[in-house]
Amino acid sequence: MRIYACLAAMAFAAIPAFASDQLLLTPDAPARMLPAPPPDGSAEQKREMAELLRLQKTTSATAYEKADKDDKTESVTAFAEILGPWFDMKALPKTAALFQQVRTEEKAAAKTAKTYFLRNRPWVLEPSLKTCTRDDPQQSSYPSGHATLGYSFAVVLAHLLPDDATKIMARAKEYAENRLVCGVHYRSDIVAGQVLGTVVSEELLANANFKAEFEAAQAELTAAKSH
Repeated sequence: MRIYACLAAMAFAAIPAFASDQLLLTPDAPARMLPAPPPDGSAEQKREMAELLRLQKTTSATAYEKADKDDKTESVTAFAEILGPWFDMKALPKTAALFQQVRTEEKAAAKTAKTYFLRNRPWVLEPSLKTCTRDDPQQSSYPSGHATLGYSFAVVLAHLLPDDATKIMARAKEYAENRLVCGVHYRSDIVAGQVLGTVVSEELLANANFKAEFEAAQAELTAAKSH
């Protein structure tokens, strides 16, 4: 996993001006930064499949229900459970707008990478896997879109709420790990999602125009949390 740790620290050379309708990543950027996933039939892929099959046998019904709920939650509201009822996007329009931009960026990055690598979902090779869903394309396993989303949101959110950073990052890890519980991703998929999500968020945080949006959201969150 050392290569992933190194990649998590990477940053792209130039950042264009921020705009709500303009992506910061070039189409081939994710493909350039992520290593190829283990090929089907390789020893590593078989080890990853074995992990999923073990989880099928050991995961409690409650844990599976939680993973299934996360499967259906693809927004920053996934962090509301650890922040509290005050973290309500309906009452936080500036924060909601900020995370919509993050969502646009990370989703485009993940889609580009998925299209480049075209890795088969685990259930394609092992149809007996119990899965939360099979609505996604068969060749869209790498990187995990949920993990990319979770970590891109978590890094920005941890900067917004530094006092809550530890539990925010712990929630991101749980959110990503639940993709294994759901049987829809391998571990290398969620590790790649962590790398990609982290880079996307750090690049946004380095952008001057995003910083202005960030500061407005931070003031909004600070006021809401103190009430």
